[in-house]
Amino acid sequence: MQKYLFFPIKNYIFLLKIANLKSLFVEYKPFLTFLIKFLLFYVVFAFIYKSYLSQFDISRNEIDGISINVAEQSKFLLNSLGHDVEIIKNDTDSSLKILYEGKYVSRMIEGCNAISVIILFAAFIFAFSVKIKRTIVYIFIGAIIIHVLNVIRIALLTYALYFYPKYEEILHGTVFPLFIYGVVFLLWILWVTKFSGYGKKTV
Repeated sequence: MQKYLFFPIKNYIFLLKIANLKSLFVEYKPFLTFLIKFLLFYVVFAFIYKSYLSQFDISRNEIDGISINVAEQSKFLLNSLGHDVEIIKNDTDSSLKILYEGKYVSRMIEGCNAISVIILFAAFIFAFSVKIKRTIVYIFIGAIIIHVLNVIRIALLTYALYFYPKYEEILHGTVFPLFIYGVVFLLWILWVTKFSGYGKKTV
């Protein structure tokens, strides 16, 4: 008798669990969709970027072309404003020395080119998107804004480190990172509230 009662109860409990899981999935579907899209975009483009970096031999102190271009653009900006700035290859590691008025004030490494920040920014936009064309345009514009601001950040940091070297830790570790991430956060807010399609009220 117990055998015949056990199987229906077991099946009922199993079906109840399935129903609860289905209910949870429906309830959290927007979040799960966001998470999957975010991770998919981030993993794919992080892998592409990593593959690009693998072309450069760290043991030979090679530095990637994107970082070189960002350093050169920062140098061009400062030179255009009348500042004497030079960029030279560092022989001891994969970096570029930035010289202001002949003084070595900072170095440019791969992590300073803001590509990782742009990928993170783009992953969020893609994950929180409805229309693909609008998404691509916004990512493109946002990436340009982040790139330009990063060039300005490096230029300002170079200038500041020459005149205020004792504030290097707070300038490099706090002030200027907040400058970039603050803008990224504002671009995210603007996307969610104005352009993504999620922020529109339905009647």
